[in-house]
Amino acid sequence: MVETSTVDPWHALADPTRREVFARVARGQGSVTEIARDLPVSRPAVSQHLRVLLDARLVDVRRQGRERLYQPRLSGLDGLRRELDSYWNQTLSTFKDVAEQAYEPTAAPPEGAP
Repeated sequence: MVETSTVDPWHALADPTRREVFARVARGQGSVTEIARDLPVSRPAVSQHLRVLLDARLVDVRRQGRERLYQPRLSGLDGLRRELDSYWNQTLSTFKDVAEQAYEPTAAPPEGAP
């Protein structure tokens, strides 16, 4: 039986170099050589970063002749987006509650006050 492990996508994108590798893949498919161009790390290091992104299901790979081409996984960011949306929705809800409390009259204005 082959066991596959999945890396947490947040963990996979925590590394700045890996985020840059992912950004390059997100701009369009490419080989390790193309993705590694002008990066301050070696091609083997980029391959390792791509392996983590594959394990996190953020990218896919396909063979074309002797090359392996990496491309963004269309559903790869869905879970991250849902999680961020839930944080954002909760933040907006909390802001709404605070704003409504701040403008809630606590006492009637004194008579004759404008």
